[in-house]
Amino acid sequence: MRVGVDYTSAVRQRAGIGRYTRELVAALLSVDDVHQYTVFAATGGLESRDWRSGIDRAGVQVRALPITDDWLARLWHRLRLPIPVELLTGPLDVFYSPDFTLPPTRRGTKTILTVHDLSFVHYPDAFVPSLRRYLENAVPRSVRRADLVLADSSRTRSDLISLFEVSPEVVKVVYPGVGSRFRSEPRAGERERLRERYGVVDGPYVLGVGTLQPRKNYLYLMEGFNRLPVSLNAELQLLIAGGHGWLCDEVVAEADRRENIRILGFVEDDDLPGLYRGASLFAFPSLYEGFGLPVLEAMACGAPVISSGTSSLPEVCGDAALLVDPLIPGELTEAMIRLLEDTELRDQLVTRGLARAATFTWERSARSLLDLIESLTDAR
Repeated sequence: MRVGVDYTSAVRQRAGIGRYTRELVAALLSVDDVHQYTVFAATGGLESRDWRSGIDRAGVQVRALPITDDWLARLWHRLRLPIPVELLTGPLDVFYSPDFTLPPTRRGTKTILTVHDLSFVHYPDAFVPSLRRYLENAVPRSVRRADLVLADSSRTRSDLISLFEVSPEVVKVVYPGVGSRFRSEPRAGERERLRERYGVVDGPYVLGVGTLQPRKNYLYLMEGFNRLPVSLNAELQLLIAGGHGWLCDEVVAEADRRENIRILGFVEDDDLPGLYRGASLFAFPSLYEGFGLPVLEAMACGAPVISSGTSSLPEVCGDAALLVDPLIPGELTEAMIRLLEDTELRDQLVTRGLARAATFTWERSARSLLDLIESLTDAR
């Protein structure tokens, strides 16, 4: 069977969907040595780098398209030019897109699409208008065309069925996994590396992780942190690891006004585990998530977790986190106080978190995806 994969997000996005795509596709290629894969990416404008490292293996053809991802989106989804993806990949039996939209395909090619969340429907004001309009047009069209739509959680699956009127038989849940680098055992010299690369000095800190954008609710996190009594936050810092996204000027300005709040910028994948491991607690007060992978990464690294109790997050966290209302800063403050003062509760959440995170692996995700790919053909 000939399978095509759009790898563009893995090449263009360092966090979020980019990491999801890198991890899932690498795991898929590791568990499947039967089918033929063609992986393509729009690489125009990027500096030369080894983006093939996770996919360069026997039986895999790699195609680099020398245009930007913006131009590719213009051609396929704004201008809607009927240029089939098979002109890049060659003939296909199945095509998989892990990033919300499907390109044109030839008749007979089966298609699988991952829609990670419908935050642009639930929180339209949290998006730049041009991006929101693009998603509002391109995503529903792609969902209607797909033979299978994958959701990261049961909550997102329900959203797709109710908001886009997708047949329940078409929407399947494939949970993301936690990378093997996220574990509780520290690596030699990691504190020194965090100090040199990101200025993380020794001392206790609360950690937040995610791109700076309104949906991540960082102003709420800062307010909840600032409400802590002096007896707790005299030496405590709030560190936020995330690159600048959109509509984040107010968050940056607020951090600049506070000596005990720092925005670290984007933290490389290899450095994130050490940052999680050193945290007194991890706080994730997002307004809406299709999954919320950072909470599981923090759990896998042995950090006690406070999470928003909205959208998919209760499904992901289970009983391994304290859940709060992301619109009431006092709830976050109270949860922080409990974890900072109650060592027995901390230990309970750490133990539960380690067990919870261990149930989500990329190999399991890849095998679920492979089963769905094969279900669309006569390969079995």
